[in-house]
Amino acid sequence: MRYLPLASMIFLTSASLAADPLTIDAHSGSVMSITFSPDGRTLASSSRDKTIKLWNPSSGELIHTIRGHSADVYCITFSSKGDLLASCSADKSIKLWDAKSLEPIRTLTGHGDAVRWVAFSPDQKTLGSVSVDKTLRLWNVQSGGLLKTLTGHTHRVKSVVYSPDGKQIITASSDKTLRIWNAASGDPIATLEGHSGGVETVAISQDGRLIASSSEDSTVRLWNADSHALLHTLEGHVGEVDFVAFSPDGKLLASGCKDKTIKLWNPGTAKLITTLTGHTGRIESLTFSPDSKLLVSGGGGGDTSIRIWDVGNLKN
Repeated sequence: MRYLPLASMIFLTSASLAADPLTIDAHSGSVMSITFSPDGRTLASSSRDKTIKLWNPSSGELIHTIRGHSADVYCITFSSKGDLLASCSADKSIKLWDAKSLEPIRTLTGHGDAVRWVAFSPDQKTLGSVSVDKTLRLWNVQSGGLLKTLTGHTHRVKSVVYSPDGKQIITASSDKTLRIWNAASGDPIATLEGHSGGVETVAISQDGRLIASSSEDSTVRLWNADSHALLHTLEGHVGEVDFVAFSPDGKLLASGCKDKTIKLWNPGTAKLITTLTGHTGRIESLTFSPDSKLLVSGGGGGDTSIRIWDVGNLKN
């Protein structure tokens, strides 16, 4: 495996990445979140080292480091147009940044504890945030005003996503449940139960048909987004499954675990395709490139690297 200092970064072919991912010495703390810009040209990461970093995903070159939070930065995400970045932190705040100038626009406060995840609505008008304070909050992106505070979870809320049509919001909690909310009214729609441990992350396929959840119970579960029925329980990891992500084309589901492995699944058949190894600590974060050809993983538990894998030929 190649471990490349930034001063000697080179461009790698797709074939070499498939067997030997580009590995970046990224942060001085666990990589809690990674995300691509909508055009695929920029990769953003956030870390327990209190920073946000922007990278060239082709070369691994560091573009810029953003500082502003005073504690762990749990999540970083681009808006659908790619002109805004939102970040959230253990410092209880959410920050909005201009994605071009990288200057701060505003800080959103109100959560009573660490903010674990943020997600823009598809129309970019609303931002959802979830927190250790057990709430989901909805914010007006343009004004920064708080629109709603939604309660129902009985433990920390760790992950949030919007459905592709923007009509629903899905949250994942340490109370072992997923909750689905009406994005317009804030009314609860359904509670998905079945995990025997806290739910770490939730993802939804881009066609809106499948929901995936990862849990402390060592499993990934696939749910029907319309009927809310449990379709499959994916087993094979040993330890807490920290992250789950669908590829944009819907052909892959990736899961990352405390066992230091990434597993790639066929979400249609629930069959394991392959297991990726190389990280020396747990997998804290995962994301696919917009064209679904690259998978990027962020390490934790002493592994503070980012690894970029070519997965374009791993679909079956």
